[in-house]
Amino acid sequence: MTDKRKIIIDTDPGIDDAMAIFLALDCPELDLIGLTTIFGNVHTSRATRNALHLLEVAGRTDIPVAEGAANPLARTYRGPVPFVHGDDGLGNINAEPPTGQPLNTTAAQFIVEQVMAAPGEVTLVPVGPLTNIALALRLEPKIAQAVKEVVIMGGNAFVPGNATPAAEANIVNDAEAADVVFSTDWPLTMVGLDVTEKTQMTNAQLALFGQSKRDLAQYVARMIPHYHDFHKMAYKGLDGIYIHDSSAIVYLIAPELFTTVQHPVVVETQGVSRGKTWPAHRRQIPPWEGRPSVNICVGVDGTKSVALQLERSL
Repeated sequence: MTDKRKIIIDTDPGIDDAMAIFLALDCPELDLIGLTTIFGNVHTSRATRNALHLLEVAGRTDIPVAEGAANPLARTYRGPVPFVHGDDGLGNINAEPPTGQPLNTTAAQFIVEQVMAAPGEVTLVPVGPLTNIALALRLEPKIAQAVKEVVIMGGNAFVPGNATPAAEANIVNDAEAADVVFSTDWPLTMVGLDVTEKTQMTNAQLALFGQSKRDLAQYVARMIPHYHDFHKMAYKGLDGIYIHDSSAIVYLIAPELFTTVQHPVVVETQGVSRGKTWPAHRRQIPPWEGRPSVNICVGVDGTKSVALQLERSL
């Protein structure tokens, strides 16, 4: 395939991040040209370590890793979530330290360099807080015209949050950065809780990873128990896990599985609703007036999405 889509995944690995990275590597339609790291599920330094480790596990040490910001734009990082992803971010599998090193450049610099070197070709896929993306815009605003698309996993348009009753985790971790990203006039698609919580991998499907002969699938099987335990605790009666970060990868290769609407979005940066992504879906008034429209995923064929992920991963 000669027309592979170049992507940079901005990530805070994270079990679901690891699944998304492996899925991207298993998609011949995609050319993963770099990982940039960010705080969120873990500290940025641990995110970098995990990103390097995951690429070594996948045998793709040719893919560069650039370390990103350690804190949000306007606040201090509130800390990792070991009850979701484990102390190491990867389900407490106690992996060996990676042998590789990150680039001697920041995530924002790497994003700018790659986007400006190939105008109209690079898609940014942030699956963590949006700090690095906002910093890249600050460093070089022209990336807004040069990027092919920005496909984020984050936000909640018409459903409740998961980190708070109002907000989704990636957005609330740096609401100010998210508002910068959503207010920028560029091709932006939001793959948020409206669809990721309609995409469920069942216990029976999760068991298939352990039955697979593929090394990456076996690795996922080692991580899953901790993540599954969190889902059992947080979502009573759920059969399996929700598919968050990998849904952004599925959107890249099978957008026809998703239903979208276009509305301007404002990110709440104050009060108990901090981090809420508010779409103006009826009429535009300040502060939505004049903002660019965002392509918001509001529906998905979750069954087909999971089937596609399993087809590529097993």
